[in-house]
Amino acid sequence: MPHFDYQDGVLHAEGVALSAIAEQFGTPTYVYSKARLLENFDAYANACTGRDALVCYAMKANSNLAVLNLLAKRGAGFDIVSAGELQRVIAAGGDTGKVIFSGVGKSADEMRLALQHDILCFNVESIPELHRLNDVAGALGKKARVSLRVNPNVDPKTHPYIATGLKASKFGVAFSDALTTYRTAASLPHLDVAGIDCHIGSQLLDDAPLLEALDKLIELVDALGDEGIHLHHLDMGGGLGIDYGVAGEEAPAPAGDYVTRVFQRIDAWRAEKHGGRPIKVIFEPGRSIVGDTGVLLTKVEFIKHGEEKNYCIVDAAMNDMARPALYQAWMDMQPVKQAAEGSDGALFDVVGPICESGDWLARDRALPVEAGDLLVMKSAGAYGMTMASNYNTRGRAAEVIVDGDQVHLVRRRETVEELFALESVMK
Repeated sequence: MPHFDYQDGVLHAEGVALSAIAEQFGTPTYVYSKARLLENFDAYANACTGRDALVCYAMKANSNLAVLNLLAKRGAGFDIVSAGELQRVIAAGGDTGKVIFSGVGKSADEMRLALQHDILCFNVESIPELHRLNDVAGALGKKARVSLRVNPNVDPKTHPYIATGLKASKFGVAFSDALTTYRTAASLPHLDVAGIDCHIGSQLLDDAPLLEALDKLIELVDALGDEGIHLHHLDMGGGLGIDYGVAGEEAPAPAGDYVTRVFQRIDAWRAEKHGGRPIKVIFEPGRSIVGDTGVLLTKVEFIKHGEEKNYCIVDAAMNDMARPALYQAWMDMQPVKQAAEGSDGALFDVVGPICESGDWLARDRALPVEAGDLLVMKSAGAYGMTMASNYNTRGRAAEVIVDGDQVHLVRRRETVEELFALESVMK
C-alpha cells in the first residue's frame, strides 16, 4: 500500500507510526492517508482533463465528512443512494449540483429533498419510480433531470453479492425494456430525460466488462437518437477494483488507463455514427478512490491454541469490518512491528470478540504475533466504517486521517451511553 511502510521497524502511515496512533486514540481505529486519497482521485480527474466529464465519488464506500470535504475541494461530484448521504454532502461543503442520486427504492421525501437542492440527476431504475418522481416534481413546480440505469446483462466476473449488471439483479432497467421505459420518461411532463447510466458491479480487476457495457450503452443512445430522444450525458458508473493482495489475482486496471480507453471508444463512436454530437461522461468510482487509502488498526488480545486451529483474538470484529463475514473477502493482515527476517510465525485465524462463528477477519495466516501486539488489516478504506454496526453493544471505531506528520481525529470513538441514548424503558 502506498504511504504505508516500515520505518525503523515500525509500520507508518505517511510520517506517523501506527503504534503512536494506537497509543493516542486506542484500537480499533481506521487510519487513512490523505496523500493516497488525493492521488487516487487525481488519477481519474487528470485523465478527464480537457473533456466534458465529471467524477462523482460513490460515497457509500466511505462517507466520513473529512473524506468528502477533501474530495469536494478537489472538484469531485458525489454519487449518493439516500437522503442521508445527500445531507452528508451538504455538511461536507459539496456541490449539490454535482450530485447523482442512485438506488432502487427512493422515497417521495428523499426525492423532494433532492429536488429542493437542485441535484444534477436522478438515476431511475423502474417505471414506477419514474411516475413517483414525476408526481413529486410536479407538486414542487419543478422538472427532475433523469437518467435511466440500464442493466446491460454483462458479466462483471466478481462476487455475486456485488455483481449488479446481470438479468437476475434487482438493479436497473432490463436492456430489452430500455427503449419502452425511455419513451415513458419522455412522455411525463415533469421529467427531463438527461442521460443514461449503468453500473455492472464492484471490485472488477479487468475493465473489459466495463467497456463491453459501454458498447451496449452506445447502441442504445443511437436508438434513442433515432426517436428524437437526445441525451446530455453517459454515466459509466463505477466498479474498478483494488489490490487486496490475493495470491494469483491480477492487478486491477489503472484508473487513468481505463478512463482513457472510455474516451477513445466514445471519440470513435462520435466520429463514425454520432455526427460529432457532444455528450458528457460521468464516472462513479468509490472503492478505487478510497479502498487502499486506509487500514484498520487493531490490538491482539489473546493467542489461543486449539486442537485444530490457532486463534489470534483481536479487539476489532465483524461489526467493525463486515467484508470477510459478508463476502468471504480476503484482506491482508500485517503486524505493526516488523518481523525479524525469516520469522514467519504460526498459522492463525484472526477473529474478534463478537459472539458469532462468523466473526472472523482472516483465516490461515502466518503471523509472528503475541498478545499485546498491533496488527493492521490492509486496504480497509472502503466498505469498512460505512458498513460498521453496534452489534453486541460495541461502539464503532475511531477514524483518523494522516497528513504528513500530522494526525487528525475525524471521528471519535462512540461511547456506550451514546449507543442507547435514543432508547427508553416503559413507564
